[in-house]
Amino acid sequence: MKHEEFEVENNISTVMQFILLGFKALPSVQGILFALFSIIYMIILIGNCLIILITRFDPTLQKPMYFFLANFSSLEICYVSVTVPRILFNIWTQDRNISVLACAVQMCFFLMLGTDECFLLAVMSYDRYVAICNPLHYPLVMNPRKCTQLATASWFIGIPIQIGQTCWIFSMHFCNSNQIDHFFCDIPPILKLACGDTLVHELSVYVVVMVVAALPFMLVLTSYSKIIVTILRLPTAKGRAKAFSTCSSHLLVVVLFYGSGTITYLRPKSMHSPGTDKLLSLFYTIVTPMFNALIYSLRNKEVIAALRKLILQK
Repeated sequence: MKHEEFEVENNISTVMQFILLGFKALPSVQGILFALFSIIYMIILIGNCLIILITRFDPTLQKPMYFFLANFSSLEICYVSVTVPRILFNIWTQDRNISVLACAVQMCFFLMLGTDECFLLAVMSYDRYVAICNPLHYPLVMNPRKCTQLATASWFIGIPIQIGQTCWIFSMHFCNSNQIDHFFCDIPPILKLACGDTLVHELSVYVVVMVVAALPFMLVLTSYSKIIVTILRLPTAKGRAKAFSTCSSHLLVVVLFYGSGTITYLRPKSMHSPGTDKLLSLFYTIVTPMFNALIYSLRNKEVIAALRKLILQK
């Protein structure tokens, strides 16, 4: 593999090109991995595109809940498209080179979209809170203008934060190696390649994670604690079951997304290992988005009914 570098003033050799090792250690299953990731990618794309279409054109789904679900599906498509096509390219061509600039761009978009998902999940939980805890005020509070403002804020809030963090991380010199023992450019494996002490950068990562992940997660927990209290006060078992069914899918998605992501970024550097990092990253970059499409479609009766109607019309 080609290793490009140049000499800086302090005689530290700085990497100008990385090598994404990915799944190089599994040469006998490269074809299987390519087929598996291709199938999962297609499931994510088709599932989320169907959700977007039916929430856009079915009159019965013209509600704030499904407006936010369509935005979430759009985010999911963008989120997985930052990493999976590159993984497939590397496996198919066995060309694992990636420039520092391309690596920084990939990491920046991945972090921005991940941040956007965190805040959109918080917005979706707020929508369920208003619908269940204040149903009489729901049409007034979650009016079309408010929904558009919340969705727009969720899409753009991660841009300045993650551009700043990416620039901060890539302002370091990388001299330990040019081999990233991962399948995409993520923060933990990048920090391992940096010269000198990275404590300040690690602390900055923790601070950013607390702002963009822990804060929305606390909002989600607050919303659902109030939702659960309200549901338990409902007089009939049927009413409680119906209320739980409207938010159980979203709560499951929240647990999957926040759980794997938080473990990855809040662990100390000493606890990071390439195998564990790859496994966790596979979970929140590929597996969870696939589950999300299945959860929101198969566990939602209105979505299933709309999908059945669409198929019968065709």
